[in-house]
Amino acid sequence: MLNISELAAIAQEKAHGLGIDKFDLYGSTIDESNVQVDQGAPKQVKASNRSSVTVRVWNADRQVGVASTTDVDPIGLEIALKTAQEASIFGITDHAPDFSPEAIAPLPESAHQLSPQAPISELLAHLAKAEQALLEAHPAIVGVPYNGLSQRDIERFYLHSDGARRYETRSYNSVYLYSKAEETGKKPRSAGAMRLSHRLADLDINGCLQETIDKTISHLNYQKIPTGKYTVVFSPEAFLSLLGAFSNLFNAQSILDRQSLSTPESLGTQLASPLLTVWDDMLHPDNIGQSLFDDEGTPTRQVTLIERGILKNFLHSSGTAKRMNAQPTGHANMGSKVTVSPHFYHVSQGETPATTYTLEGADNIVLVDELQALHAGVKSLQGSFSLPFDGWLLRNGDRISVESATVAGDFREVLKSILYVEPEVHSTPGGVSPYVWVEGLSVTGE
Repeated sequence: MLNISELAAIAQEKAHGLGIDKFDLYGSTIDESNVQVDQGAPKQVKASNRSSVTVRVWNADRQVGVASTTDVDPIGLEIALKTAQEASIFGITDHAPDFSPEAIAPLPESAHQLSPQAPISELLAHLAKAEQALLEAHPAIVGVPYNGLSQRDIERFYLHSDGARRYETRSYNSVYLYSKAEETGKKPRSAGAMRLSHRLADLDINGCLQETIDKTISHLNYQKIPTGKYTVVFSPEAFLSLLGAFSNLFNAQSILDRQSLSTPESLGTQLASPLLTVWDDMLHPDNIGQSLFDDEGTPTRQVTLIERGILKNFLHSSGTAKRMNAQPTGHANMGSKVTVSPHFYHVSQGETPATTYTLEGADNIVLVDELQALHAGVKSLQGSFSLPFDGWLLRNGDRISVESATVAGDFREVLKSILYVEPEVHSTPGGVSPYVWVEGLSVTGE
């Protein structure tokens, strides 16, 4: 394990020897192992231990040079500091980055520590058992082409020359199953599920298995869907995927770069239906990958993005916060340029709806379970999307799998056309969200 005090002392000594007065370091070490199986036999077994450190050095003109290294020993740090020092003469002068004003603010106590890693043989046994159960669940299920069980230990740190010292550790495990089903005269059908946990003993492999089985079987008896306008219900996973695809709405760096659907004047405007409230909450208890600080050492926190349809805040690094007269929100990513990205969305009901809806007995409603091809079907700077999806057409509450179809629209119109936000939220790897009902979306059948 890293000793942050020793690391800081070494960095300070090497910086002093090079004549460097101002610097900071962000880094992490990851110890990971993962396995895949095929018909009960090991298909792939991998293990790695890797480190990554980003070093920034400020020169006398307050220009910043950036370097990276995979070595956290004294020689590696000295080389990185010297390289960053040499690069600083090419650093920008306008809006140059600086230390986060919150890099020395107190952090809450972390409840997460490193957990002992299981032997590879145990991982293989768990995954092979799950694969076998999936193959035996239905005659049409002929394979599990994509599967994996992994365990990862992470150590993160941040320090700077004015005394900031940040360090945290965490462990998590993940399992992924994706089945393939074939029936004579029909197209192959597939479905998958994923689960995360802090310890292997707590990993819900059976829940992942059952969800994969249920989804796969539900997609066997598929039908074509007529093209037209539908009320569409997005599953928690689907709505969070769509929200993430258009995260430039909340990204202060994207706004300053004019690569966003929002402008600085968008704050306080009606972005969505009053039925919708959205937070970004890295510290949500359901977030297995939660961290106490970002790459600049700023404490992470819950940030209200949309409150009852009103755009309330943007996500900031220390640099964007300074330029927009705001506070850092703990969303900075360190690199040659400091960037901003969301952490963990929490979607919930805003205003209490006047009318409630239920999937039970619903008729002519399209339920979108999972969106596909987000990399190709989203035009994030135009706000539009056209995406294939896995899902069902509901006829009097019965689910009929959709053979092949796309759902399309403008995301800003989607937010304003929300018909109902269900009260119960569901946890996913990327956030928590309820089912969200949207009226008048275009669905194109095959």
